[in-house]
Amino acid sequence: MSVPITKGGYEKIVEEVRHLKKVERPAIIAKIAEARSHGDLSENAEYHAAREKQSFIEGKIEYLDGVIANAEVIDVAKLSGDKVLFGATVKLLDVDTDEEVVYTLVGEVESDPDHGRISIASPKGHALIGKMLGDDVTVQTPGGAREYEILEVKYV
Repeated sequence: MSVPITKGGYEKIVEEVRHLKKVERPAIIAKIAEARSHGDLSENAEYHAAREKQSFIEGKIEYLDGVIANAEVIDVAKLSGDKVLFGATVKLLDVDTDEEVVYTLVGEVESDPDHGRISIASPKGHALIGKMLGDDVTVQTPGGAREYEILEVKYV
C-alpha cells in the first residue's frame, strides 16, 4: 500500500531515520553497556530504562523504514490550480465566526494539526479534497457541523 507524502515530508523522515540510526542507536547501545558494567541487571533501573528506550528507537526505525519503502512522493511545487488536492495549502473562512484558517493537506504520517498540517483522511481534510476555490464546505465535527468557504488554494 503506497503512502502519499510530500517531498519535504519524505526528506524529513529520511533525515529522522538517519539520525536514529547514526546518533540515537549508538548512544543507547553505549548506555546499555555502561549500565551492564554496574553489575546485577535484575535490580538495575538504569539498564532497564535503557533497554526500554532501545526498544522504542528500534520500533520507530522499523516503522519509518516501512513508510520510506511505501512512500509515494508527491512534489507539490509541480501542482497548480483551484481544485483542492493532496498537498494544497487552503485558506478557509469559518462562516459562523468569520475566522480565517489555513491548512495544508498532507498524508497521515506528516499530519500535525497544531501547525496547520491536516491529514487528507481527517474529517476536515476528507471534506476539502476535490472542492474548488469559492466552494462552501460542511465539515462534521464532534461539536456539530461547521461551514467553511474556500478563499484560496495554493500549491507551494
